[in-house]
Amino acid sequence: MRKALVLGGGGITGIAWQLGILSWLHDAGLDLTDADLVVGTSAGSVVGAQITSGTPLHELYRRQLEPPSTEIEARLPRLRMARFALAFLLERDPRRARARVGRIAHTSSTSSQTERRAVIASRLPAHEWPDADLRVVAVDAHTGDRAVLDREAGIPLVDAVTASCAVPGVWPPVLAGGGLYIDGGAYSPANVDLAEGYDRVVVLAPIPGGWGPVPGPAAQLAELPEKTRTALVTPDAAALDAFGGRLLDPARRAPAARAGRNQAPSVLTAVAAAWDG
Repeated sequence: MRKALVLGGGGITGIAWQLGILSWLHDAGLDLTDADLVVGTSAGSVVGAQITSGTPLHELYRRQLEPPSTEIEARLPRLRMARFALAFLLERDPRRARARVGRIAHTSSTSSQTERRAVIASRLPAHEWPDADLRVVAVDAHTGDRAVLDREAGIPLVDAVTASCAVPGVWPPVLAGGGLYIDGGAYSPANVDLAEGYDRVVVLAPIPGGWGPVPGPAAQLAELPEKTRTALVTPDAAALDAFGGRLLDPARRAPAARAGRNQAPSVLTAVAAAWDG
């Protein structure tokens, strides 16, 4: 039986929440890091790189509780959000819409790619691609095509994760391997469809829904073959309260991590049924 772990986007709080879930499940005897495939989008790309680095989960969780001294608080301005939404409304073709978002992100970015890369590097225990099958999702800022980056792509791991986390309008598009990339969440919050062909699929999705032409995790799970055993974990009310609607706020990291630990017992049975039968 081949297993896939899909880790969705959701900012700093999404990283912390997922590590809270994973660490508690591991302590309870359910280790999702033994997946044959790990798919990471945006925040999920950070988690994917962390859990395939060989660093113990309890250590990764502990780091979420430390003061976030290397992180930078950021918010997406409402006007820029409106411009991105308008791009999808004006373009009937989602691919062309994503390319439009990429152009807007490229021309409107004022932050430093060097500083942003340093932040991502500080999050990763290892800067080399793991032996595990880790696939990091970004979007080509020029074409709007999805880019699935792995160790064969010729792009350093830190650059791939930085690209996957390049939230349009917040962080600059990432130039790597001759391409220019924005956040993989512009294609889908979790990109669950990349797990097609695997027998057991567990999805951790800090952002539970899609919008317009951007497919959400549940919709993509429903497209997998019926024989696939699946489990979808999304934040409960307490976790959403811990996020506080401020997914990019470093001050919310520790509360989000604890919320993941607290929620994990309620999903153990469903996740275990999907993972181990």
